[in-house]
Amino acid sequence: MTKQVVVTERRRLTAIRAAWLFDGVGSALVANPMVVLDGAAIVGVEFGGTAPAGADVVDLAGATLLPGLVDTHVHLAFDASLDPVARLAARDDEAALAAMAEAGRASLRAGVTTVRDLGDRNYLSLLLRDRADQPTLVAAGPPITSPSGHCHFLGGVAEASAAGVRAAVRRHAERGVDVIKIMASGGTMTPGTRQECAQFDREVLRAAVDEAHRHGLPVTAHAHGTPAIADALAAGVDGMEHVTFWSAEGIDHRDDLLRAIVDQGVAVGATVGMVPVEGVAAPAQVAQRLPGIIENHRRLHHLGARFVAGTDAGIGPVKPHGVLSWAPPMLRQVGLSAAESLRAITSVAAGVCGLAHRKGRIAPGYDADLLVVDGDPLADPAALRRVRAVCARGRWVV
Repeated sequence: MTKQVVVTERRRLTAIRAAWLFDGVGSALVANPMVVLDGAAIVGVEFGGTAPAGADVVDLAGATLLPGLVDTHVHLAFDASLDPVARLAARDDEAALAAMAEAGRASLRAGVTTVRDLGDRNYLSLLLRDRADQPTLVAAGPPITSPSGHCHFLGGVAEASAAGVRAAVRRHAERGVDVIKIMASGGTMTPGTRQECAQFDREVLRAAVDEAHRHGLPVTAHAHGTPAIADALAAGVDGMEHVTFWSAEGIDHRDDLLRAIVDQGVAVGATVGMVPVEGVAAPAQVAQRLPGIIENHRRLHHLGARFVAGTDAGIGPVKPHGVLSWAPPMLRQVGLSAAESLRAITSVAAGVCGLAHRKGRIAPGYDADLLVVDGDPLADPAALRRVRAVCARGRWVV
């Protein structure tokens, strides 16, 4: 009897040459890189080397290679219109999912190859995970909020008790979310809530965090007001979004809480990145508080806080999907260096999303997520917007 031998042809490697490389963890560009891909993975990074025999060579003369960008706070369900809440309410789930998919594709075209969606409706973002035409997606599902609380219309309302939030976390875990988002304070997008006011008692927040950690899920809290920030810290959250120290009169300055954020290793999701839009300006209540917010964030950076850029993409015209490339100048405003700003939207952001082992770096063993731009993004942050090509998990997007 003759044995049959099945021969499988090996996939060809791809060798990408460019002029410069930022690897996601360094502080400078390195000249003459060659990045070797095997399908969806990076298998080699050399400088001035020779392409492997038989590899397909992609020559990106004059360009700079970076890791695909990582946005730690987006809302794919919001369409960046003047009234994204009303626009979402007018869509059924099928239409909303289609709009969310286009938002994901817009992110990819801008070089944002990983997004953390911190608030959808009816867990729709989970349906976009693992789709080839979408960024890698870390999904929270509907944010957990109090009755009539901030973003209650997304479907994540929980009874404001320890038992209520534990049940809500369990529901989210059963649906397969990657992270728990909880609204510790109110927000401007929800009439009837106030940013300076806490939405859950401290012990209730602590119960939510305990239940999430019991299920192996990290927790990030929407926290504007000082009481909500203090309660979220006491509850042991892993991250906080916004962290503005908003009060009814202005901005609070609490050095004890700033130090606690750093000491507890809480990731700070700075709400940065805006596209200039003619005729659209920041609301007066935001504009008057902005200097105080910047001052607090500068102090946080000085103390050693871990900053990432959570753009809140989708919430208005200045926040289109893919807006992350506009974030570094605002990060520099609060004291981050040019290299720190790039790390905040690559390797540091990947770590906050739980993906430090495969995202945010150009190194062997990491996903083949690459952003190709013209120019030096360390010297000129606008270079991030001069996109020549994008590769997501080994697939060329642009």
